[in-house]
Amino acid sequence: MHISRLSLTDYRNYAHAELELGPGATVFAGRNGHGKTNLVEAVGYLSTLGSHRVSSEHALIRAGADAAIIRALLAHAGREILVEVQLNRGAANRAQVNRNGVRTRELPRYTHSVLFAPEDLAIVRGDPGVRRRFLDDLLVQRMPRMAGVLADYDRVLRQRNSLLKSARASGLRNAQLPTLEIWDERLVELGTEVVDRRLDLVADLGEPLREAYRGIVDDDHGPRLDPRLSIDGAGEDEDPQPDRAAPDATLDSAASDTAARFRAALAALRSKELERGVTLAGPHRDDVLLELNGLPAKGYASHGESWSFALALKLASASLLRTDSTTGDPVLILDDVFAELDRGRRDRLAASISDFEQVLVTAAVIEDVPEVLAGRIVRIERGAVVGGAGEDGRTGDEREEVADA
Repeated sequence: MHISRLSLTDYRNYAHAELELGPGATVFAGRNGHGKTNLVEAVGYLSTLGSHRVSSEHALIRAGADAAIIRALLAHAGREILVEVQLNRGAANRAQVNRNGVRTRELPRYTHSVLFAPEDLAIVRGDPGVRRRFLDDLLVQRMPRMAGVLADYDRVLRQRNSLLKSARASGLRNAQLPTLEIWDERLVELGTEVVDRRLDLVADLGEPLREAYRGIVDDDHGPRLDPRLSIDGAGEDEDPQPDRAAPDATLDSAASDTAARFRAALAALRSKELERGVTLAGPHRDDVLLELNGLPAKGYASHGESWSFALALKLASASLLRTDSTTGDPVLILDDVFAELDRGRRDRLAASISDFEQVLVTAAVIEDVPEVLAGRIVRIERGAVVGGAGEDGRTGDEREEVADA
C-alpha cells in the first residue's frame, strides 16, 4: 500500500496542503519548525488515531479553526481508497471511507504505517505508559477491533475508579459495594483480552526485533522483550534489577488462565484499592522489560544502544505488519532519524528499508539522508509546500536553473 495523495485542511500550521506522492522514498526537507513533521504525523494519525508528539487532539487543529481534516488516497494492487478524518474541537470526530461515514476507530483497517521519531527513544528510557502505548498502537493495526476493546476497557476502568473513590470518601467497606463486583467482571473480561493479545504480540516481535537490531548495529546484543504483568505482582513503579529473577509475568497465557489470575489479583488488592481509590491491577499498569546483553536497557544501555533498540522495535513492527497485511507493506515513516545516526548505521538502515513500497523521510539537512532514499524531495517552508521534486531530487525551479546554465 502507498499514499498517492495527501490533503490537509487547518491541520497544525497548514491552512491547506495538497501533496501528490508515490511509491518509493520521498524526503520532506526544510528547516526545523516549518512543518515537515506535521505532514508525517497526519499520516500516522490515520493508522493509530493518535499523535506521536501530543496526547490532546486539540493541538492538531490550527489555531483559530474549529476543525482539522486529514484526507489520504490509498493505492494498492490497482485499487484506490479515499480515507478521511475530521478532528473537531467541540464535537466527536468524524470519519469517512470512500465518502461513506464510518466509525473513527475503523480507520486503522485501511491505513497501515510505522512511524519512528526522536520521541520514540522514550520507549526504551521512558515510563511504562510509553511502552504500553507502543504495543497498543501496533495491536490496533494488526487487529483493528482491538481499538474498541481498548476503548471499552478504559471506560470500564474509569467507572471502577470512580466507584472506588466514592467508596473511599464515604467510608464504605467491600461488603457494602456489590456494584463493584459487576465492574470487576467487565474489567476482567476486557482486560484479559488486552493482556493475552499483548503477550502474543511480544512473542511475535521477538525474532523480527533480533534481526532488525543486527541489521542496524551489525552485531548481536541479544535484544529481548520480557512482559511484566501487574496481575502477577509486577509493580508499575519498581525499577528492574539485572540480577533479580523475573516475576511470574512471563508465564504463557495458554498455560495459566489469565482471567483467573486477574480475579485473584483484584481480590487480593481490594483493601488497598479502597484505601487509595484506584485500580491497582490490570493491563493499564503492565510493562515490558527491554533487555540488551541480559541487562535492562533502561539505565544500562548507552544512548546509541537505546536509539538502536527503539529503531529496531519499529522496524520489527513494520516487518510484522508486512507479514500480516492483505494490503501490502505499511508506509514506513522516518522523522528526523538520520541526524541521530552515524554514517554506518545510516547506510545499514537505508539498505534494510529500501524495499518497502513507500518510505517517507523528514530531514532538516538533506545530506544526512543516504543517497538511496533521497531521489524524490519535497521542500517545506513555513507551513507550505514550496517545491515538489522529480526522481533526480531537484525541484522544478532547480531544474530550470540547470537548464538555463
